[in-house]
Amino acid sequence: MALSVEDVDRFEAFRPRLEAVAYRLLGSASEAEDAVQETFLRWQGADTDRIEVPEAWLTKVLTNLCLNQLTSARARRETYVGQWLPEPLLAGDPMLGPADTAEQRESVSYAVLVLLERLSPNERAVYVLREAFDCPHREIAEILDITEAASQQILHRAKKHIAQGRARTRTEIDDAAARRIIDEFLAAAASGRTEPLVRLLTQDAVSVGDGGGKVPARAKAFEGALAVATFMRGLFKPGKAKRALVGGSPSVYASTANGDPAVVAVLDGRVIGVMCLEVTADGIAAFRNQVNPDKLERATRRWAAGDHGDPLFDAF
Repeated sequence: MALSVEDVDRFEAFRPRLEAVAYRLLGSASEAEDAVQETFLRWQGADTDRIEVPEAWLTKVLTNLCLNQLTSARARRETYVGQWLPEPLLAGDPMLGPADTAEQRESVSYAVLVLLERLSPNERAVYVLREAFDCPHREIAEILDITEAASQQILHRAKKHIAQGRARTRTEIDDAAARRIIDEFLAAAASGRTEPLVRLLTQDAVSVGDGGGKVPARAKAFEGALAVATFMRGLFKPGKAKRALVGGSPSVYASTANGDPAVVAVLDGRVIGVMCLEVTADGIAAFRNQVNPDKLERATRRWAAGDHGDPLFDAF
């Protein structure tokens, strides 16, 4: 069925919200784009004159597509090589969605996206729709074909699971503070000594890397301040082997990803690594390092579209 110009415009106006929902549900920008495109195809084939509330209809279709995707994704991730981490979104990416409230900012933080992987598909959907998009339980119930009471119970369980997975409360910081934290961290990492790094970390700090089997990344997380500091000291130590591995000396920039301080490594205009820092009142609690090239394509496109100034330094 051919869509009218009005129907196409209506969908395109709602596309950013759909992409933001899908990204939070799937943890993958590329999969989110595919889900939104499939939603458009369903919209194209629908009798739009009989759809009373297009936004609700589109959200329902998209959410159910994502729930199906999550079921198959769980099976794929069981055979994933090494640690699985979400695809990071750099500052200003419209797929990050609304950021007006603390709940909305928290819902797209890298730490919470990792914890969402522990939830059932329905728990994840209820949490995202309620916390990030303030959907009423009545609307969520209609989307998921459950009762309002069930939606409320599912949200309670989801929030409990996420709270249990977080040892500390995330500290919200502005861009200037993020830059100071990164500058301090990189200065300590480049010092060649572990002591300055240890002082910046929480005692139970962790470092996790996702190479997807395409880029070397340790399958097991580094745990504890000393282990993480030792790893970071070695990571930023210059060496011919590292340059040979990545094909040169990447430029290192301070940025933000998913609302958190981030270190971005760029080589020949291509983002080859995004290190997200989880900052708490007690120090840096986690480093989550995305180096899988398949999960950095959108970051590379976003990077190329902006002006990021001079790099902090060239690594390796």
